[in-house]
Amino acid sequence: MALDPHAFISTLKKRISFTDADKALLKSEAEWGLKLAPEMAEHFYEYLGRDPEMSAIVDDGGNGRIHRLRETFIHWFHEMFTGMDDWGSAYAERRWKIGLVHVRLGIGPQHVVPAMATVVHQVGKHLIKDGKSEDLKDTLGRICMIDLAFIEQAYVEVSSSAVLQETGWTEGLFRRLITTGAKSM
Repeated sequence: MALDPHAFISTLKKRISFTDADKALLKSEAEWGLKLAPEMAEHFYEYLGRDPEMSAIVDDGGNGRIHRLRETFIHWFHEMFTGMDDWGSAYAERRWKIGLVHVRLGIGPQHVVPAMATVVHQVGKHLIKDGKSEDLKDTLGRICMIDLAFIEQAYVEVSSSAVLQETGWTEGLFRRLITTGAKSM
């Protein structure tokens, strides 16, 4: 069940209609995105700090972790605008690694989704304030959802892989058990 990040991003771009026009628009607003990134990092980590579970993960007692996390956030945010390699393999690999880090740290989907919503909400305020287009809002929504899909898929892949490894089940059996379990709920 190993994920191919390049194939996954290709599928996501098709599903969400992330087009060449979206790429061009994001690239044209890359400086705006970089300027906005530190403030978005502040909103993001302020939000996480209000949650006791997340605060325990991100707070390092003054050892510099939060500073490194903010710098990482700024790079991540700006990369949504630059696409690194035109939203290709390098972008997909980086997003996949971000997803795996979230899983390793125990940052569950119940934290990731609202945190991304906080970013989208705060960016939306700036879009209006700065007179940016509705197209940019829509495009940012699409790329945020692509990034979010990578994090969410990491949970699925890691969980599935762990169950298959521990039980020796086949992938087909595992999928049937999931379908059967879902029907009983």
